[in-house]
Amino acid sequence: MKILSLTLLTVIISMSVRAQVVLKADGKDDAYAHISQVLGGQAYEVPDCIHPVKHITEEFDKELNEYVFIFHIHVHPDNDRCKGFDRQRVEIKTYGPSPANLKGERGKIVIYQWKFRLDSNFKAQPTFTHIHQIKAGDGDDGMPIITLTPRYGNPDKIEVIHNGSAKNTSQGVLKSVNLVDFKGTWVQVTEKLKYDTHGTYDIEIKRISDGKILLVYSSADIDLWRNGTSFCRPKWGIYRSLKSPDYIRDENVKIADFSINELN
Repeated sequence: MKILSLTLLTVIISMSVRAQVVLKADGKDDAYAHISQVLGGQAYEVPDCIHPVKHITEEFDKELNEYVFIFHIHVHPDNDRCKGFDRQRVEIKTYGPSPANLKGERGKIVIYQWKFRLDSNFKAQPTFTHIHQIKAGDGDDGMPIITLTPRYGNPDKIEVIHNGSAKNTSQGVLKSVNLVDFKGTWVQVTEKLKYDTHGTYDIEIKRISDGKILLVYSSADIDLWRNGTSFCRPKWGIYRSLKSPDYIRDENVKIADFSINELN
């Protein structure tokens, strides 16, 4: 068994560190500007065009003892950027203008980490409410490839959902667990993807207060690529349908400590 030299090991560690990008709320800057400075371009999608208030703000969170982002969405009058009127969106993203190391290229392995907190009275609905998406950055960028979705039911669930490039490569709900354990508490998400038609996918969500693992899933063969795509990208926030109005309310979703690490 060969032992890596100290110099080579240092280079490998350095390459990995340089590839990592971290976005943290700081309580100083305008949240929109701060997010865009780190993720590139105009990295937020908000309904300010119809509802001229800040839909992403920052505040100090006593439980984490740090500043966090708050994603605000309202039953009325929010929509999807004055382009879609049967849904609402308050999300941040990487996309075309983002730096190259924030785009998931084919064959690359990327690790995304973040923390989120749903309110103790958060309402799930039978249509869609996505709090995280993986999408194609261009080409066939319609249906999200991966979503993390709270779902109304008996009991309510939180689902990890997959849509492949074709019907026969779509695996549907990959994992479903009770939503109640996610309400009123901070959780840490670690998501690892190898972007390819025969890619790999791993996700773990654990409760920060006691370290309990609430959701874990792993696949060694899953379609994580789309025709005509040059890169894939993550989105975070809240993106929901307006077709089940009795199941939604004004929500404030807290998210903190985003990390994107492209492995070399």
